[in-house]
Amino acid sequence: MPDTVRVRFAPSPTGSFHVGGARTALFNWAFARRHQGVFVLRIEDTDRSRSTEASIGQILEALRWLGLDWDEGPPTPGYRQTERFEIYRAHAERLLGEGRAYRCRCTPATLDVLRKEAQALGQTFRYPGTCRDADVPASESHTLRLKVPTSGQTVVEDAILGTVSFDNDTLDDWILVRSDGTPTYNFCVVVDDVTMKITHAIRGNEHLNNTPKQLACYAALGYSAPVFAHLPLILAPDRSKMSKRHGATTVEEFRDQGIPREALINYLARLGWSHGDREILSPEEIAAHFDLAHVGKAGAVFDREKLLWLSLEWIKVMPPERLAAELEPFLARAGLPVPADRSYVARVADSLRERSHTLVEMAEQAAFYFRPPPAYDSQATAKFWTAEAPHRYTVLIKRMQSQEAFDAASLEGLYRGLAAEMGLKLVDLAQLTRIAITGKTESPPIFQVAALLGKAETLSRLEAALAAVEHRR
Repeated sequence: MPDTVRVRFAPSPTGSFHVGGARTALFNWAFARRHQGVFVLRIEDTDRSRSTEASIGQILEALRWLGLDWDEGPPTPGYRQTERFEIYRAHAERLLGEGRAYRCRCTPATLDVLRKEAQALGQTFRYPGTCRDADVPASESHTLRLKVPTSGQTVVEDAILGTVSFDNDTLDDWILVRSDGTPTYNFCVVVDDVTMKITHAIRGNEHLNNTPKQLACYAALGYSAPVFAHLPLILAPDRSKMSKRHGATTVEEFRDQGIPREALINYLARLGWSHGDREILSPEEIAAHFDLAHVGKAGAVFDREKLLWLSLEWIKVMPPERLAAELEPFLARAGLPVPADRSYVARVADSLRERSHTLVEMAEQAAFYFRPPPAYDSQATAKFWTAEAPHRYTVLIKRMQSQEAFDAASLEGLYRGLAAEMGLKLVDLAQLTRIAITGKTESPPIFQVAALLGKAETLSRLEAALAAVEHRR
């Protein structure tokens, strides 16, 4: 292990921030924190036709929401590839001057003809080295190509996959700089990792085939390569590549579904990495224990039910004030009036935390705390709004009006005593009250709900239910 571990997360801002990218960022962040190293954020935006400022903003916002703080990177200048062209140009000129790269005059049309010929023969197209020894003058339109080895093998010692070998005769002299002067992705990655002193390149498995090209470039420049670690893909349940057709795939979507950040971090960490048999790990615990040795080689299947289970577990232990703050935007989105008194929202959330898998679900379940039920469940009323219901509501209202203590324990005592007097089961009166207050037959403990709503609101809803029952007669 080097004296200072330096890792980087280098997204291309060409679309929404996929959870696969988030897991790559998490593993880099955790590795850096485990080794007291440096986590670098680099924006690979050389694809000008597809890169957008909006995508960069989404990436930064998602990383901040996840709590994956970077030590170097935006907004500090110099961490976007479009800001580093002079650095790439200097390295390209050195490779050309040392005879390790050459100018190529072959046009896209020429290469397209060669590619089609190869396809007709059932062969993989490989640039034939037409201009390798042609000494193309700088005055001609040209690209700049790297001279790669033409025999032997390039061996990658991967920290996750082990030894991976590539036959050099399957590689070609790839383009470093396009004819318009812009550097290519693989060239930028090498120069960036070298000049940023990256020690470990932890990235998705889709980049494995780029590695022999990049190793050839490191060798040509005379630089040591970082340790490579290629992460397994995230797969859909049918083991295909995870995509929109399988549901939510981006950090923003899961955040907007009300998954707490700790739950998403926890799930992504366990998606391909393990720490014994532990399922629930905080971000701090992940950082304390993360290692590459326990990252699996095979693709990891995304299990939404497991994510929802973790989401519930993290909602259960979230501090009340924070849970209230997290819930408020979802209440507003559901069209519910959000009170200025956050302590009330905290008590509401606390009553629902054991049954809410997401904050969206909690907001839906919380509706009756903020407004009377707009309607009563038909199955509930068919079962409990019997001929005796008006009398029972009337007795309940009278007893509650004279009730001074309005905490859950006192209300339960009132109901038990009244049920005994009337020769009823507790559930008979409790369910009538639950329908009146919530419109349904399922809710948190009804005495807790009534105490939270308060005496005036509870009486108002009981009276409304009585009026509705009498109207039906």
